Amino acid sequence: MYNNGKQGNLGAKNKNYVDISSGKKLHKRKISWGKVLSAIFFSLVGICGIILIYAYTMLHSFNYQDIDTNPDIPQSSEEDSSLINDNMVLNVLLLGTDSQSAGDGGRTDTILILSLDARHKKLKVTSLMRDTWVKIPGYQKDRLNAAYAYGGVKLTLETIKYNFGVKIDRYALVDFDGFESIVDSIGGINLLLTSAEVEYINKNSGDNHYLKGSGEMRLSGKQALMHARNRDSLGSDYDRTERQRNVITAIVNKTKMLNIGQITKLISTLAPLVTTNFKAPEITILAKNSLSYLNFSIEQFRIPTDDNVHNETIDHKMVLVINDMKKAKNDILKFIYEDTIPQQ
Repeated sequence: MYNNGKQGNLGAKNKNYVDISSGKKLHKRKISWGKVLSAIFFSLVGICGIILIYAYTMLHSFNYQDIDTNPDIPQSSEEDSSLINDNMVLNVLLLGTDSQSAGDGGRTDTILILSLDARHKKLKVTSLMRDTWVKIPGYQKDRLNAAYAYGGVKLTLETIKYNFGVKIDRYALVDFDGFESIVDSIGGINLLLTSAEVEYINKNSGDNHYLKGSGEMRLSGKQALMHARNRDSLGSDYDRTERQRNVITAIVNKTKMLNIGQITKLISTLAPLVTTNFKAPEITILAKNSLSYLNFSIEQFRIPTDDNVHNETIDHKMVLVINDMKKAKNDILKFIYEDTIPQQ
């Protein structure tokens, strides 16, 4: 109220004033700062409680599945303690499959090792070609991706350890529908495409937004998935594994542009789509340091290398036979650990 136009009289001459929100006459009284601070404190506690409940729910929405639960799957001939290991390098096995249930006979079209190398400040992506002819512990030789069909994530991990001597610390399994959602949740990714790759995506992705020409383009989840699975337009499986590494690199580069709130939203979207043996406290630490990790440079590698492989047909299957397994093992260890391989 303007008090008949004399605002100066409010509080200057009158000890009482009218609260326009209630219409009641209020009396001035001494403020109890102790009560105010208590109210603020308990409000903050309530807000923090809500945040903690949200964080707890988000972290526990990951599909946690340990891999040490199947005693029938044989262990590697080497114990983990004898494998090359560096506590500043985290090796995560990334598997893309047409089913999210490990060991159900599904196929693994994507087998990657993501190495978070804090020693050299690098993110390293290694493709393991699915048709590589390897010894599968407890079985005869077969394609690498047969390990997943025989024994899920655990046998795949044991096969990688047995043949290449790499200690895998954690794994993450995502089915193809989940992969689409992850790409869409960050607004798509940018990739350089050839006209043949564009044609393949338009024909097979099921996305009604058609790409045109060639060059750098924005891909939706459906388009990125089809690009990662493309083995027909150029170079068969060799180029497909390169496409997969490029897609992972593009996802990381896009994530670099996100703020903490967007990263939190991404984790909440990603969590229900991923089966992993990362524990909630470990995810918390990674999320806390994610902005630092995302500034690491990214490097790529592939096993087998061009100079150490030949094609064969075995049991009516076209497979990739590594010429020198010792060299292949040394190559991948050198890429992951560089010149700081710990002395055993």
